[in-house]
Amino acid sequence: MSDISITNVHLDLGAGRRGTDMGPSAIHVAGLVPGLRRLGHSIADIDAIKVSMFEERDPGDASARFLPEILQTCSLLADRVEQTTRAGQLPLVLGGDHAQAIGTISGLSRVHRARGERVGVIWVDAHTDMNTPDTTNSGNIHGMPLAALLGYGAPGLVALSGDEPALRPEDVVVIGARDVDARETELVKQAGVRVYTMSELDLRGTGTCVAEAVQQVLEHTAGVHLSFDLDGVDPQHAPGVGTPVPGGLTLRESHTICEAVSRSGKLLGMEMVELNPTLDDRNRTGELAVWLILSALGQTIL
Repeated sequence: MSDISITNVHLDLGAGRRGTDMGPSAIHVAGLVPGLRRLGHSIADIDAIKVSMFEERDPGDASARFLPEILQTCSLLADRVEQTTRAGQLPLVLGGDHAQAIGTISGLSRVHRARGERVGVIWVDAHTDMNTPDTTNSGNIHGMPLAALLGYGAPGLVALSGDEPALRPEDVVVIGARDVDARETELVKQAGVRVYTMSELDLRGTGTCVAEAVQQVLEHTAGVHLSFDLDGVDPQHAPGVGTPVPGGLTLRESHTICEAVSRSGKLLGMEMVELNPTLDDRNRTGELAVWLILSALGQTIL
């Protein structure tokens, strides 16, 4: 059983729609902490990173909107994740938009790099999140975090992990992609990140692809961080997201990913992002988020 440190990140500045700042609260309302305790986990602490509201700030550079505010948020988050990981606690980060992953994974990377280790990442998402300020159509930083973690994009974000990028391409797998910008595709191919599109999952079977993905990210690393964007799930199951894309993961496919990570015994951390309660139906997506987190942390059918 794990000693879990929970961080609520009230961030929506990286997204194109308001509301993900309320995501952590919806996940807690859906029963996260009681569920974790039923599984036998202990809660080391629960902390929150509060962020300036949209109305209080000027978006600034149109190619990287709210960059100073997001950089500050990710810096605080990286420090917290580093501290809790060094204390032997498992970081569980609730979002918030996916820009926050730059902070979460940079903090993890600092700890493991100091130990001579690398971090593997499974990135569940309808998008590859590998835009940069030079390729983005929107300027929304929640479309850029994986690029920044691999060393591309805004220098301040890239530098959060230290003297080198937080991740290596061979240690990262994206699952569930079905909406990738044309200019973003160039960087995905250049970097060499393995992407399992929905088409490939349909053709080869989700179980087979997920098993391959887990094996790849564990090959040269200390373990896996699961970065789960709820828009990876089909909108019929996860309506409360700001960038829904039809044809996504089913409930069982989503659980298959989380259960595979749990069975590996190598979970280093997890984050659940992009829940927008203003778009949800009676907190259905919040309840799904809790269900998936519990699957990744050991809940089984039998």
